[in-house]
Amino acid sequence: MKQYFRLVLAVAVLSSACKEKEKEDEKKFISVLSLIEKQVAHIDTSLYAITKYVIKDSLHIDTLYIPREEFRSVAKDFLEIPDLSAKKVAKRYKEETRYDELLNRVIISYIPVNPEKEEIQKQEILVTPNIATGDKVNTILISRVINNRDGFLQKEMLWQMDKSFQMVTSTQKPGQPEVITTTKVTWNEEDDQ
Repeated sequence: MKQYFRLVLAVAVLSSACKEKEKEDEKKFISVLSLIEKQVAHIDTSLYAITKYVIKDSLHIDTLYIPREEFRSVAKDFLEIPDLSAKKVAKRYKEETRYDELLNRVIISYIPVNPEKEEIQKQEILVTPNIATGDKVNTILISRVINNRDGFLQKEMLWQMDKSFQMVTSTQKPGQPEVITTTKVTWNEEDDQ
C-alpha cells in the first residue's frame, strides 16, 4: 500500500511540474498584426485624404491619391505578417525589451529563434510610457528578408501610428543591379504639426 501511495504521489508531483513548465513556455506576446488591423479598420471608415508616394532608385517620384476602399490592399505587406499572439507562431520568436532614455521609449523586439527559417526577421514596437494617461504605441518596425535562387528581397517597413507607413524595398535578381523602391503612404501626418 505504501508503494502505491508513493507512486501516486510521484505521478502527482511530475504532473504538477509539467503543468508549471507548460505555463513557463506559454508566451504572451503583443500582437503587432492586431495593432495594424485596428489602424486599417479606422482608416477604412475615416474621411482622411490618403496619399501614396513612390520613389524608385531616388530618381523618379510618383504621387497618387488612394481611395480609402483601396487602403487595405496598399497596406497588405503589413497585414501579412505572422500574428505573435498565436501560440504556434510565438514559439518561433523570442522577446527582448529595453528602454531608450534618449527617445524616452520602451522598445519591444520580437526576433526569430531560427532566423534562417523565417522571412520576418524582426517585429519591433516603440512605446511611450506614461503612468497618468497610459502607455502609447508610437511606431512599429518590421524587417522581412527573402533570399533564394530567384534573387534577394528585403523590406524594411515602418508604421507611424495614426499618421503614415513607409516601406523600403530592395530587390536584386541574379546578374542584375539592385533596385530600391521607397513607398510612403500618409493619411494624418499634417495633424501632428
